[in-house]
Amino acid sequence: MVFNRSLLARAALGPAAGAVLMALMASGAIPAYQMYSVGLAAVYTIVVLSVGLLAGWSGIWSVGHPAFFAIGAYFAAYGSGHDWPLETVVLGAVATGAALGAFLGYAGARFSVLYIALLTLAFTMVTLELVNRWSDVTGGDQGVPVVQLRSALGFGTLLGGGTEAQYLAVGAAAVVLALAVPAASGLRMRLVAAKSHPPAARTIGIAPEAQSALSFAVSGACTCFAGVLLGLLTGFVSPDPFSLAFGISLIGACVLGGVGTVVGAVAGGIYLTWNPSLSSAVGLPQPVVQGLVLIGVLLFLPGGVVPFLAKLARRVRRRPDTELPSPAGDSADLDPVPSGSVGDGPVLLRMEHVSVSYGGLKALEDASLSLRQNEILAVIGPNGAGKTTLLNALSGLTGNGRVSGTADFDGRPLLKTRATARRRLGIGRTFQHAEVFSELTVAENVLCTRRRITAKDRDEVARLLHSVGLAEVADRRPAELPFGLQKRLDLARAMAEKPKLLVLDEPFGGLDADERALLARHIRRLHADGTAVVVIDHVLDDLFSVAHRVLAFDFGRTIGEGTPDTVLEDPQVRSSYLGTVDGRTRPPELIGERSMIRLNGIGHTYGGVVALRDIDLDVRQGVVLGIAGANGAGKSTLAGILHGSLQPARGTRESGGTVRTSLAPEGRALFKTLSLRENLEVAAYAAGITGAPLRECLEETVEWLPVRLRDRMSAAAGGLSGGEQQMLAIARALIARPDVLIVDEPALGLAPALVDEVYDRLARLAHDGLTVVLLEQLLSRALSVCHEVAVLHEGVVAAHGRPGDPAFAALAEAAYFSGGPEAATPAAPSARTSPVEIP
Repeated sequence: MVFNRSLLARAALGPAAGAVLMALMASGAIPAYQMYSVGLAAVYTIVVLSVGLLAGWSGIWSVGHPAFFAIGAYFAAYGSGHDWPLETVVLGAVATGAALGAFLGYAGARFSVLYIALLTLAFTMVTLELVNRWSDVTGGDQGVPVVQLRSALGFGTLLGGGTEAQYLAVGAAAVVLALAVPAASGLRMRLVAAKSHPPAARTIGIAPEAQSALSFAVSGACTCFAGVLLGLLTGFVSPDPFSLAFGISLIGACVLGGVGTVVGAVAGGIYLTWNPSLSSAVGLPQPVVQGLVLIGVLLFLPGGVVPFLAKLARRVRRRPDTELPSPAGDSADLDPVPSGSVGDGPVLLRMEHVSVSYGGLKALEDASLSLRQNEILAVIGPNGAGKTTLLNALSGLTGNGRVSGTADFDGRPLLKTRATARRRLGIGRTFQHAEVFSELTVAENVLCTRRRITAKDRDEVARLLHSVGLAEVADRRPAELPFGLQKRLDLARAMAEKPKLLVLDEPFGGLDADERALLARHIRRLHADGTAVVVIDHVLDDLFSVAHRVLAFDFGRTIGEGTPDTVLEDPQVRSSYLGTVDGRTRPPELIGERSMIRLNGIGHTYGGVVALRDIDLDVRQGVVLGIAGANGAGKSTLAGILHGSLQPARGTRESGGTVRTSLAPEGRALFKTLSLRENLEVAAYAAGITGAPLRECLEETVEWLPVRLRDRMSAAAGGLSGGEQQMLAIARALIARPDVLIVDEPALGLAPALVDEVYDRLARLAHDGLTVVLLEQLLSRALSVCHEVAVLHEGVVAAHGRPGDPAFAALAEAAYFSGGPEAATPAAPSARTSPVEIP
């Protein structure tokens, strides 16, 4: 109840301030000639609040609020001329504003911020045109008076332009501010969640389109209400106050006060009211003064005046920061996986022949599975196997994908159910990268799963946060927490409301051993409480430690099933990870001894996530070096460091003299709308190659490409097949004439025939003397085409050796899956990571 009292106290500040202001007006402390300005500031406060909260909470910047303002004012004028009661005018204006706002919000939710702004701009232009042309109602350019509005509830008659209207404006603003404070507690959470991460919001039952429509409806209704007050305050309504320039001024006032803050709206309303006086005082036109003020705020107070002052106040009364809990916590005494006969329980989920396709690409093909209540099912497979697509099909996040097949959850059809409704069915979901709502606190990230927040809800959330070790940081923002705690928050949000099925997307990724052990304990606890779990991950040791059954995927298909102890014995499952090759591509025999790039003690982290640890590596001239590892092992990070485009957090990168490096990144990163030739030219310009050297480089590089690409140099890169795009990406890296070529996942997503073609062309480069670093997920392919292979496992070089060494193949395989025996001896990094000399 402490929170509720605090909320009520803050909500009472607006009415209290309004009462004091009206008392000052009645006592004569505020001169009569200033009372109109006070009333106008109150009206502008409501409008600025409507625009600012819409932008701050929903991320929607509207240029359409002058139209809502005009609609409310003309409602007052029309009602005055037709003897409508005040209450009818207000309800009519508010209902019209809400309906139009809901339409704009729902329609705009499908577009980007720019298109929403254009949509609201068009709405204002159409409304102002109607105002000018519908002269029988609006008076056109001449305007129309607001004579009086009587109250049907016996509150008397309000004269247009009278003193009573000024008091009404101040009182109405005070009430709106009071209502905005509790809205800032509950409604804000759901709106901000929908804005911050729409897919994650859908998994907790929040529909972004509905939230946008709701927020715009409330904003439009409040602005139309302010328009009614403006009509009463001025006693006359004309098109002049509702121009597009006023819409821009509204946005400026929001930014000045502080977007999304209640007190900032008051500051913005005051600024709009007294800006004309300020302009007169300095002798400059109003637009010039507004522009200068806005530029100054953006440069020196980018968050707005009110947030800046609040930050200063917090610094003055700052308390010592509470110590963050350990991301791992106490991982001792872990419970074993329950050994009960899980397979005898009732079937909770059944999927049969489910396929998901995006155009001509089948990301998931004919997948079938069954999950019993209380069962923990692990889904494994290499990168691109279709695992995440399977989880997205379960949680309804397939986007524009075409889904076929059947799925039943707890006796109900699942695939036709909206993503937001699946939460109510009992399906919770986490994400690979801990997609938390960054603008909400830890507690709010979990509370936003509730539609109406009660004291009971807050108590339950507090207990949940305590159970996962986040109680001490409940009031902090996720950005202040290390990655391990963010992962825990993602899990807590999924656990809220006690789902029947929990879907976990790579929960162990990016965590250290202690954090993974703690997460395993949480998963076991969920199982003990009766929750079924589907979990995918590449950290197989920890995944298998909690799973009862394992399902293997590759190329979107189910390729194997078994217990954690037996599934990797399936030859097809092993080959999906390690790969199979025909051995026809061989590296050249003769290589140099010169060190091109040397890494010493390299370590790197991303926001607390350890990507690489203590990497020592020597890339020598003429060597084809393979870096093999599962998805998430740290290959792409290592590629960036070898290339020099990524600065490591620790350690040193040395090069033997002037060494030019080029990187063909994972995913190719082509400019799809540019032609093949333009893609090559852009890379050449970036390398400083122009004129005759550019033409020479283009000729050499084009010759490396297959004939079918040479004949299509003017075609758009987006029209190429996957294999052709990969060859273009490599060619783009070659045009800078590098000494070292780094290719990240050249075979990813390609058919076997295209993979062979890409590797044949890379082998040709190696035979020409180019030093090549291949980052490859398939271990067997790396062993077949490289002079040396380093196996990465969880950011550590777990094995490094020569493919020709018979003992190395077994060592590399063990290192690939579990880090191998040497990964457990960090005290001797030189034994793990020192380059192997090749005779």
